[in-house]
Amino acid sequence: MIYRDFQGLKLSGLGMGCMRLPVIGGDDGRVDFDEAERIIDYAYSHGVNYFDTAYGYHNGNSEIAVRRALSKYPRESYYLADKFPGYDLDNMPRVREIFEEQLRRCGTDYFDFYLFHNVCELNVEQYLDPQYGILEYLLEQKRAGRIRHLGFSSHASMPAFRRFLDACGEHMEFCQLQLNYVDWSFQQAEERAALLNSLNIPVWVMEPVRGGRLASLPESAAEALRALRPEESVVGWAFRFLQSVKGVTVVLSGMSSMEQVMDNVRIWSEDKPLSEDEFKAITGIGSSLFASGALPCTRCRYCLSHCPMGLNIPHLIALYNEHVFTGGGFIAPMALDALPADKLPSACIACHSCTAVCPPQLPTPETF
Repeated sequence: MIYRDFQGLKLSGLGMGCMRLPVIGGDDGRVDFDEAERIIDYAYSHGVNYFDTAYGYHNGNSEIAVRRALSKYPRESYYLADKFPGYDLDNMPRVREIFEEQLRRCGTDYFDFYLFHNVCELNVEQYLDPQYGILEYLLEQKRAGRIRHLGFSSHASMPAFRRFLDACGEHMEFCQLQLNYVDWSFQQAEERAALLNSLNIPVWVMEPVRGGRLASLPESAAEALRALRPEESVVGWAFRFLQSVKGVTVVLSGMSSMEQVMDNVRIWSEDKPLSEDEFKAITGIGSSLFASGALPCTRCRYCLSHCPMGLNIPHLIALYNEHVFTGGGFIAPMALDALPADKLPSACIACHSCTAVCPPQLPTPETF
């Protein structure tokens, strides 16, 4: 297992994400506890020492599964991460209650790592609202030793991302990003990683294979990669890409089968970062994967001053492209829910003022 240094700790480069544990009958709330324990045991015995759970994963049963699997090991032999579920605004006044419940569910006296969960447009102001006192409470728990390291995860647009960092960045010891060779450009992950590097905030990675989408590539893309590294698997390429990104410390993989955990552990037994040419090739493939069906917006922003409704057209197109590539998912609806009605795509009056100044002449009104 490869280990990365974090403030004197040796963290396994591969972390066990506990959002996609094996379930019974396809019911996400019914964790197969015995199989989950087998998978976690294998990961632990093969050097994985970072385990990531959250309040809402598997309807709360992820935290219970982690307790069942890890309680037999010395507490100091692994690192446990959990998160405050501010993605649900109803939870904002409940930080104390929820934190205590999480400790009980996980059967522990402290969390090694604790995160503001999914900071985004929908909740950034509430996270920062002094009436809820979330930051103050979590810092209090850190001073008491019940949180060892405080960070945040985020799927936010850059303005919301910067807003949180401007307000809380001095207290954030790490940031968990959706980062892979598709989202390097698609979700502006390169820009986010560069900002975090400039602030000396280490990067944790979620969705390294994009929910499994990068585990099976079109044959033309797979063949191009085999020509560069014949011995590397498609999944291996996704992880080698992340081994090449500056600032990446822990890469979380949601492993739901023994086959996945065995394969991932094998890949992470070696550090094999990409060459400059390989990095260019894989990011090029990443760009091509979301091109089909997406609008090739270059974010030139010429349209902004010409829209009579004041719509943030590049942002709305980015959400449309996310929806197309993912085939649904929660990111686009979550971001749209944070917008007022007069700034939604439905507010477009199809005047085509944007099209008139758009260099590639995108059919934005028809898409909206």
